[in-house]
Amino acid sequence: MERSLELGNMTRVQQFVLLGLSTSLGIRDVLFAVFLTLYLLTLLENTLIIYLICSHRELHKPMYFFLGNLSFLEMCYVSVTIPSLLMGLWTGPCHVPFTACMTQLFFFISLICTECTLLASMAYDRYVAICHPLHYPLLMRPQVFLGLAMTSWFGGLLVSVIKTACIASLSYCGPNVLNHFFCDVSPLLNLSCTHVALTELVDFISAIVILWGSLIIAIASYVAIVRAVLHMPSAAARCKAFSTCASHLIVVGIFYSATIFIYARPNRIEAMDLNKILSVIYTVVTPMCNPVIYCLRNKEVQAAFHRTIHSS
Repeated sequence: MERSLELGNMTRVQQFVLLGLSTSLGIRDVLFAVFLTLYLLTLLENTLIIYLICSHRELHKPMYFFLGNLSFLEMCYVSVTIPSLLMGLWTGPCHVPFTACMTQLFFFISLICTECTLLASMAYDRYVAICHPLHYPLLMRPQVFLGLAMTSWFGGLLVSVIKTACIASLSYCGPNVLNHFFCDVSPLLNLSCTHVALTELVDFISAIVILWGSLIIAIASYVAIVRAVLHMPSAAARCKAFSTCASHLIVVGIFYSATIFIYARPNRIEAMDLNKILSVIYTVVTPMCNPVIYCLRNKEVQAAFHRTIHSS
């Protein structure tokens, strides 16, 4: 009772201060140019992919439908986190109202959960295409791949509503400095002046279900694909399939390694500098690499791109 009265008399934090990536002015200028270039390149790559998929009927297939969803998600994803990163590099530590911080957190959690399930859906799609090619039209009919995509988006929204509501309901009495470049779960939990055990438990369980669940599906799909590829009679076909799977596994491995290390741990992360470095990997690097690895190396996408260039 005394603790409740004490907390009630404290002033609730109305805004947070994001420290950003670096406080050195010289380094900030260089990093601003680098991350602005990466941001614009990511938007350009994904816009191009969405245009090619929408404008060429030969790309109207389940695999490219998922890739179009992933490209749209990546554009939203980088637009949630990188602007605040750039603002911090341009002006130094920036002030973010409490509501704006929770809004950014909501969209970030929603998008990262959706990306996890989308990557798992894409792995399953490749598993069906390679391991059960004769049943592919049935197993990946429109109702199925549309249902997988909608489940990914709405599932991400549902998880985000629960997690954001839990974090927003905590008391933040000061200090209000976030050692990060955007409003993330661990930095906010570290600033809470109330008991966060239940919120940490909700965060940990949701991370286990979403991250580990989708990762297990993706790994199982690629293991089955590798086993099927090893039985292919043609050496050229085996090399092509292994090349595609290896590039996909690199992206999946980098993304899941960073996100699981940060979010699927049973306690808060205190080493926030390491947190920021890992966050750069999955908020900047993988969104830029995904279009190149998943789409722009694809021969059908390349052919569609060449036809678009020549027709203009």
